[in-house]
Amino acid sequence: MSFKISQRRVWDATATLEALGAAEVALWLWEPEADRLRVNGASRALGLGPLAPDCSSAAFRALTLPQDRAQAEDILKVRPPGSEIIARLRTRGGEICIWRGTWLEDGVRAAGVVVPEVKFAASERDSLTGLLDRQSFIARARERLSNGGVHELVVADVDRLRRLNEALGHERADLVLAALGSRLAAAFPCEALLGRIGEDEFAVLCDPAGFEPAELLRTALEQPLRVAGFDIHPTLSIGAVSAEGGEDAPEAAELLRRAELAVEAAAANGRGSAAAYGRSMETDGLSRLALEADLRGAIGRGEITPFFQPVVRLSTGALSGFEALARWIHPRRGMLPPDEFLPLVEEMGLMSELGEHMMRTSARQLAKWRDTHPAVGALTVSVNLSTGEIDRPGLVHDVRQVLKEHDLPRGALKLEVTESDIMRDPERAAVILRTLREAGAGLALDDFGTGFSSLSYLTRLPFDTLKIDRYFVRTMGSNAGSAKIVRSVVKLGQDLDLEVVAEGVENAEMARALQALGCDYGQGFGYAPALSPQEAEVYLNEAYVDGAAPVKARG
Repeated sequence: MSFKISQRRVWDATATLEALGAAEVALWLWEPEADRLRVNGASRALGLGPLAPDCSSAAFRALTLPQDRAQAEDILKVRPPGSEIIARLRTRGGEICIWRGTWLEDGVRAAGVVVPEVKFAASERDSLTGLLDRQSFIARARERLSNGGVHELVVADVDRLRRLNEALGHERADLVLAALGSRLAAAFPCEALLGRIGEDEFAVLCDPAGFEPAELLRTALEQPLRVAGFDIHPTLSIGAVSAEGGEDAPEAAELLRRAELAVEAAAANGRGSAAAYGRSMETDGLSRLALEADLRGAIGRGEITPFFQPVVRLSTGALSGFEALARWIHPRRGMLPPDEFLPLVEEMGLMSELGEHMMRTSARQLAKWRDTHPAVGALTVSVNLSTGEIDRPGLVHDVRQVLKEHDLPRGALKLEVTESDIMRDPERAAVILRTLREAGAGLALDDFGTGFSSLSYLTRLPFDTLKIDRYFVRTMGSNAGSAKIVRSVVKLGQDLDLEVVAEGVENAEMARALQALGCDYGQGFGYAPALSPQEAEVYLNEAYVDGAAPVKARG
């Protein structure tokens, strides 16, 4: 069959570029002698618009994200003719792309294509961060562990991600996770395996020679960031496990399970903690089931009770009041700290019941102290409202009833609220808080500085107290960022005519430093841990006899 030339469809340059654009593919040509990179096709769709139609190597490096600069250098590196190029990188404002090509026969040019990674390996990567997903991470780790030498697996859980989602919404919370993923990739050597293995979990498998992986991970991710006008201060619970590679190496999934057990152990010690895997952790699962069974009815039986941590006026050393903290006096296990049972209380839907119990019991104890110790004057007690309790029907009624029943003056009972509870619905929270204030409760914003609050909302909410999170107080002597946050919160409290309480005061030196900044109150182990009602009364007597609350010289 013959065709006339006029009947043939000729692929001209324009048609070629249109086809490439429709297929989300770009062509690239690198000429190192001229220092020129040409890009044609779907350049704009792939985030390569600033490079088209041509640019210098410096412009290409500048557009590439910092953690992917090494990959960009691989593309630009001159190689022998016929050498293959495969690189994975992301440019600013673009998606993750695969660059494939070859060095041409003359040895002075390289050419190839750029394609979105999803067209090659959509199932391998986490779409939000570009890190390996869980299954791919395990598969790669299995390969890596077959090699000899020491391997360290570190898993980090982002503390309070659920509150972050509630406060900011999923889209903004995803921006935080994406930023953390980029920081992780930038911090570790390119040979390290990096993955997002859960909604709020990141993992690293690497050779630990020359650095401490857990500390490097913490340093990289626990840096403040700003998302959509909100200041975020991420903290991590970190678990680590080491293994010898080779024929006797543990299965990758088993090693990951061990690291996640260590994460759970770290989380039980509070935000920002770390733990290394140990055999003793293997019994925790069975222990948890038994604890759940015992928890049902524990509140009604009076086993969970308030312990009281002193709050001290820094300028005089006088005891100002107490914060009530839940402790479980277990009939067989003895006293259990809150981190061992509060997560179960929340999972079992008992938080509102526990919150009401803590408020009534603490108010009763405060009234008793005020009756038997007239010298205590304006002694207060603070009670935490659990997550979501601000929306509990009957909360305002219960507060009015408790204050009336125990004849407590306005402000004697303080309610502490977290930022995430406020930011879920600031307008509704403002109405409820004003009603609680009118009912006679004092109001404190707890853990200020760790959350996501907007200062514009803070000025419209009826708080009388800001509480600085213990992490910043504890690290302000060694961390310039923490010191700045403490100074800023104290100054903010002064400007807004709010009292400021610093948690985590460990010794007299720390108390003096906070006083010098103008902080009003302090609480922490430097004064005393949470005390039983009997121990708290002894502390109260000592403080008023001596004229000041005792504080450790060092801690």
